[in-house]
Amino acid sequence: MFKPNPITTIIALTTVLMVPASAFAQTYDLVIENGRVMDPETRYDQVSNVGIIDDTIVTITREPLKGKKVIDATGQVVAPGFIDTHWHWPRELGYKMGLRDGMTTVMDLEVGCAGSRIDDWYADRQGKTQANYGCGVSHEMARAKVLDNQPEDKLYDVISLFETRRASNWAQGVPSEEQLRQIAQEVDAGMKAGGINLASTVGYMREGVTSKEMYEMQRVAADYGRHSGAHTRFTPDTATNENLGAMEVVLNALSLDAPVSLLHFNNPGWQLAQEMMVNLREKGVNIWGEIYPYAAGATAVNAVFLTPENWVERLGHRYEDTLFDPERNEFYTLERYQEDMKNNPTKAVLVFKAPEEDAVRWISLKGVTMASDGMPMMPVDGEWDTPWDEIQNGHPRTSGARASTLRLARENGVPLMDTLAILSFNSAYHLGLAGLEDMQVRGRIQEGMIADIVVFDPNTVTDNSTYTNATVPSTGFLAVLVSGVETVRNDKVIKDARAGQSIRFAPVDESQYQPQSTGEWKKKYTVAPDQVDFSDVNGNQ
Repeated sequence: MFKPNPITTIIALTTVLMVPASAFAQTYDLVIENGRVMDPETRYDQVSNVGIIDDTIVTITREPLKGKKVIDATGQVVAPGFIDTHWHWPRELGYKMGLRDGMTTVMDLEVGCAGSRIDDWYADRQGKTQANYGCGVSHEMARAKVLDNQPEDKLYDVISLFETRRASNWAQGVPSEEQLRQIAQEVDAGMKAGGINLASTVGYMREGVTSKEMYEMQRVAADYGRHSGAHTRFTPDTATNENLGAMEVVLNALSLDAPVSLLHFNNPGWQLAQEMMVNLREKGVNIWGEIYPYAAGATAVNAVFLTPENWVERLGHRYEDTLFDPERNEFYTLERYQEDMKNNPTKAVLVFKAPEEDAVRWISLKGVTMASDGMPMMPVDGEWDTPWDEIQNGHPRTSGARASTLRLARENGVPLMDTLAILSFNSAYHLGLAGLEDMQVRGRIQEGMIADIVVFDPNTVTDNSTYTNATVPSTGFLAVLVSGVETVRNDKVIKDARAGQSIRFAPVDESQYQPQSTGEWKKKYTVAPDQVDFSDVNGNQ
């Protein structure tokens, strides 16, 4: 998808000639032999052998290699492990489901984690997690803490939303200047702790988040050189409003000279959003957008955009063919919607909002990333060995988004190398460009890179999940390696493989902290509120 560095390409394509003789005599911890090695950055595409020591790819060559362990990848593709930047099930069972679909690195950069709990979240996963894990700093939870007085022990990560979204000020409340200062401080705490980005669900908070608040939250991230990822204001809506929401966060980012990502922009108006991002990238802006290959999204039934006044009366949809209950496997009526709004307002629902044929168009776009928006299913905290058929139905993207992308690409002639880029390299590229060192060594099959690797049959790999049976795992993966450790073998997850690594920025030493943007946020929001002049140029409060 991206223009490769010609020097890197030459190095990759001439690996065999440059590997010293000692490399062939060495015994590697693991060798993947006779596979079609495909690297989306350099476009390397040859049947080769991969030698791994500890967690690192040491050698890629066409010469034979000796390994303590050998995976015969004859007829298989050997590719970078798939990266998901938009994953809402950061629990053991969720990680396991994603691994069955080739996912080696999983991050939540939309909802994120409570800023003051970032350290706890990472510590809870260290040495225990099967996939690499990361989290952004939650805009929504900062608002819940300040505007709904949610106690810190109720705020953690996306799973907290089952409770916090039962209140309303997090979405509808317009903060005072003092409250805005507190919200900004909570986000700032998460940045100091190494949170990956500003993770904003502003589209769920369209009534409460002013344009000033959104700018200030992006400024907090920009002060640390971090990107902002947003479920943009108005999404989903009309094509015009969708793009107005996108333009808000993009213009903020351009003003702050900061990276930005448009989350799941595969909604009405996506063509214009894509053109805007491509043009800005050509001008040197670090901007990217996510897609997933499904006509339906998923959310909670109390999402602000699903009210009858908006979804039915203003936008002209019908619950009977757009709002689906995955628990009952049937579409809603207005009466059912009102019943669940009263009794179970955070219940997961599917929202059909696009033509089926658009999915192939999305996975063919230049420079996008495939981010599944995978949702938690019940039991959220289920035991590792919970049978798949005992998990409550949800959205098929949770278990099948990556294999679905591969299958659709195969069936519609999308080049496999481009498909691998949207599944791995593109996310790593943009996050690495934003300074996240953990992503500068992932998303690539190259010497010196971390051995997060998927090995799959390009002719048979497929998703098996459907809207009515969403928990059926994908098939076609011979092996999935996380940090050099075989974690999936022949479509089975290995329970004792716990090699997942944290993906985060290094915590910030306040004494060494220097704002990277204009520094106005620090001036305005870190001093006592009675010392701040919030007047505008006309003297109005």
